[in-house]
Amino acid sequence: MANLKDIKRNIKSVKNTQKTTKAMKLVSTAKLKRAEEAAKKSREYATKLNEMLSEISEKINKFKVGGSTSRFFDANDNPAVVDIIFVTADKGLCGGFNIQTIKRVKQIMAEYEGTETKIRLRAVGRKGIDYFKFQGTELLEKDIGVSSAPTYEKAQAVVQKAVDDFVNGESDKVILVHNGYLNMITQEIKQVGLIPVDTVKVDATVAESMMEIEGEEEEKVLDELVRKYFEYNMFYSLIDSLAAEHSARMQAMDNATNNAKERVKQLTVQYNKARQEAITTELIEIISGMESLK
Repeated sequence: MANLKDIKRNIKSVKNTQKTTKAMKLVSTAKLKRAEEAAKKSREYATKLNEMLSEISEKINKFKVGGSTSRFFDANDNPAVVDIIFVTADKGLCGGFNIQTIKRVKQIMAEYEGTETKIRLRAVGRKGIDYFKFQGTELLEKDIGVSSAPTYEKAQAVVQKAVDDFVNGESDKVILVHNGYLNMITQEIKQVGLIPVDTVKVDATVAESMMEIEGEEEEKVLDELVRKYFEYNMFYSLIDSLAAEHSARMQAMDNATNNAKERVKQLTVQYNKARQEAITTELIEIISGMESLK
């Protein structure tokens, strides 16, 4: 039977851990509410931006001979170089949140394995960087401190490097991967073919109501809009990922707190049994001593 002092020390240690995990859960819950609200607002804006981009590009492709001349819309079924931008957290203690994103990135890499396509990784978040560094995988870009405190300027700086490489012909496709927020208890891996743009076709009724753009301004407007599309999709992925991270950490800390509570119960039972055994042993020794004096 374990020593009573050791069991008591273990109970105290587990209780301290329980207090920590409970506090972390409360902090994550508070942060989640703010991140969730930001994600909802960003999602609405991103949806409207995507709709506008779809309308303008559809108008150009439908009414202009030869369609758009922008490389951002040139589909490439056999890309020579594919860039993957993936977002993970800067911190751990959030269950399988980060590993799910990493698994999807490895899955995409496996899809191109055996082909002549070169994969380049652009990592956002310390956890993803540390994982691939440990695996010996080369990373083209490494950004830390972006996913934990996302801003539009940071998102713009991250995606601009990938856009510039695409425009300069150094890459043929850009894929964006992140673990997104679905609800309080569920996260969802999201994969977007960011560049080239895969626009959603609009129906005839929508096409008739499209905004009017001067002919000489069409390509200029489309180029500016598509760049905003890239930047805001990057920004939204950071906001969405942060909300999912807080959600995952809240769940992980809740599970840890419950496990600690259960462990305290088990140790308490063990302590009581050990204490009872110690008392019984002492009584036997007293009775034995008394008997020997007779």
